[in-house]
Amino acid sequence: MAVATSIDDYLPIEQLMANSDDAAVLLKAMSHKSRLMIMCSLYTDELSVGELNKIIPISQSALSQHLAALRQAGLVETRRMSQTIYYSISSDACAAIIHALKEHYCDM
Repeated sequence: MAVATSIDDYLPIEQLMANSDDAAVLLKAMSHKSRLMIMCSLYTDELSVGELNKIIPISQSALSQHLAALRQAGLVETRRMSQTIYYSISSDACAAIIHALKEHYCDM
């Protein structure tokens, strides 16, 4: 873990204040266990609702509600192919957080 050694190692307070709302929205959207599992599942590839439902043990209705919340927060995007909707991570910040979580909590 990096340790700050000078005042230059800290984010300028103005930059932190300007971005804190966006960071709070991202972290709030990811803070539910099921949504975190969804984002971890989408980290390497896009998946359909059916594919996600095989991985994440919640009802399809609950899964759809979580996906809607993630989409509203701008963390996932969709692609339609025929009648199937595929989801993928759309936020670089979210992908970076998932990467860090996988490094610390999962075998990569």
